Amino acid sequence: MKRALITGFKGFTGWYVAAELEAHGWEVWGTGAHDEAGDARYRHVDLADAAGLREVIAEVRPDAVVHLAAIAFVGHGDADAFYRVNLIGTRNLLAALGAAAQRPECVLLASSANVYGNATEGVLNEATPPDPANDYAVSKLAMEYMARLWMDRLPIVIARPFNYTGVGQAESFLLPKIVAHFRRRAEVIELGNLDVCRDFSDVRAVARAYRRLLEVGPVGEPVNVCSGRTHSLREALAMAEAITGHSMRVEVNPAFVRANEVRSLCGDPAKLRRLIGEWDTPPLEDTLRWMLGGDVA
Repeated sequence: MKRALITGFKGFTGWYVAAELEAHGWEVWGTGAHDEAGDARYRHVDLADAAGLREVIAEVRPDAVVHLAAIAFVGHGDADAFYRVNLIGTRNLLAALGAAAQRPECVLLASSANVYGNATEGVLNEATPPDPANDYAVSKLAMEYMARLWMDRLPIVIARPFNYTGVGQAESFLLPKIVAHFRRRAEVIELGNLDVCRDFSDVRAVARAYRRLLEVGPVGEPVNVCSGRTHSLREALAMAEAITGHSMRVEVNPAFVRANEVRSLCGDPAKLRRLIGEWDTPPLEDTLRWMLGGDVA
């Protein structure tokens, strides 16, 4: 049985990646920044704690690492935290892995399609030049460049997920916000531009893609994780209304409208499918139906 270590184990994505790996015969351990009793395979260690990371890696001796721990909400108020966690924290992790007696067979770093920025419209593939437009995106791109310094010592794969969602995602993200309003049958919701189109995947499909990337190990390469399809918020609202039979008034709040926002951003999943084989994400309507039901499955 191979052993995987997931950072950000108790986060939204970590839960699904752990379940996916366990379902396919992996022994899963995890780390996180919060104390939590009762889980024998969870270790409380902060990414800023270089010595603590070395101790955990020496104990677990992982065959693979999925690095999910990050500050992921673009609107997070502390810009410095993006760099402390997403850049310096990742460097501490790679340094600990590089110094370990048993080095892993694959290290998957979760970057973000945000590195492409808002300046390019249309279908984005891995050759699209990065053009980050906020501190979160800059921190993720900086993480990718920093990781290159370790690629002669560690088998690193860089995943660039586009938007994805599912049960358990925080309401600070748009689709969970919409779902929460429908679940409580709210009368009104405030949103920004309803006609921007984005590439949405289901977190369960993202977890499958991460598992396959671990197994295939396309070392040194960035890989988009995306559906290749786009939907607008207006379409998502219409789907939720059709599923629930509930309608509510939508008010556009100018504070939620970003200047120079690109109308449509779509990823190209061709490289991902070429590497891991047949893969797709459920239609957005199916994901929304699952989220509106509220059960993790």
